[in-house]
Amino acid sequence: MSNKTLILHGWGGSDAPHWQAELAAEIAKDYGTVSFPLLDNCHFPSKNRWVKQVKEILEDFKPDTVVCHSLANTLWFWLCQEELETVERLFMVSPPSLSTEEATIKTFFPCEIPSNIYAKEIHLIVSDNDPWVKLDEAKDLAHTLNASYTIIENAGHINEDSGHGKWEFIENLIIEKR
Repeated sequence: MSNKTLILHGWGGSDAPHWQAELAAEIAKDYGTVSFPLLDNCHFPSKNRWVKQVKEILEDFKPDTVVCHSLANTLWFWLCQEELETVERLFMVSPPSLSTEEATIKTFFPCEIPSNIYAKEIHLIVSDNDPWVKLDEAKDLAHTLNASYTIIENAGHINEDSGHGKWEFIENLIIEKR
């Protein structure tokens, strides 16, 4: 059975050289099945539009693995307010604080942690100096979700600005080596 991976970007997208674009390319190189959609109006996102768009993608694509970066983690929490198919693995990279106060993305916040995360395995990956979330909140989130938890030192928001273009760590976690 082949693994289907859905990669969801955050605010502003994750086009190359962002690690999500590199990951999508690595999966596709080996004829893996990947969906890496550009979400609607990514620089000025609307929670309701993103929820509607991703719900349709989930129903059509039926991924086994979902990889969220930044605002996509908050989007996943909003999707969990509705009935979803449970995925095998959910990777949550650099989730922002659930009480973020940023005008452009205000429709996403505040946000509560859902009672059902619709994933069998949850992997939370954060940096110890992410400007969008304090480490204590990220640790509490991992504990609440019963997620495995990786802290990367001095990685900022874990994006291309902090040197995370091609990122073998995430590729090794996600791509099934045959």
